Amino acid sequence: MDIAKIREIAERKLEGGPLFVVDVKCSPANEVELLIDSDESVSIDACVELSRAIEAELDRDVEDFELTVASAGVGQPLKVFRQYKKLEGKPVEVVLKNGMKILAELRAAAPEAITLAYREKVAVEGRKRKQEVEVVKEYSMEEVKTTREYLDFK
Repeated sequence: MDIAKIREIAERKLEGGPLFVVDVKCSPANEVELLIDSDESVSIDACVELSRAIEAELDRDVEDFELTVASAGVGQPLKVFRQYKKLEGKPVEVVLKNGMKILAELRAAAPEAITLAYREKVAVEGRKRKQEVEVVKEYSMEEVKTTREYLDFK
């Protein structure tokens, strides 16, 4: 199955709206999974509508396939820049390529870097105990292994 063609059809159908393509995968058995996300929320009706629109442009007689259109799951790693923009001001869990894990607020996102704000204990001159201070730091996308929306169930 030509996943590039499916991505192109989906992006064309979603252009200018709140929905956007996150990922397209195809198994050896031609089971295609199209993940979409939204600046707001993704309804089941939107998934069904997009699935029908894509299937209408493809010919099952030429190549048989199974198409699943689904919302990118909460807790899944972010894959596209628009997902980062959507989470600005919200808590995220970032794992750096060096293995360090950071729970922080995503203050800003750009295609080449993200800015995180988090609390950290640091040694302050003249004090015995470490003081907790807010750290705001920019990390290049080269340093980032994964980023996920952080949900606190407390």
